[in-house]
Amino acid sequence: MITPDNWRKSSYSGEGDGNACVEIATTPTHISLRDSKAPARATLTFPAPAFTAFLEALKKAER
Repeated sequence: MITPDNWRKSSYSGEGDGNACVEIATTPTHISLRDSKAPARATLTFPAPAFTAFLEALKKAER
């Protein structure tokens, strides 16, 4: 199991958003996500290529 130690908050988590955001951690092969309000709870971990494809699909859907 991957246990990332480099968690960072979303750049969209501004002054008014407090801790209500997503945190992300990366390794060379995987991307992990967790809820910043409950960091000890479950995380979602994806192979990096699958997460990249997911983000690209979201970008296309916004157009």
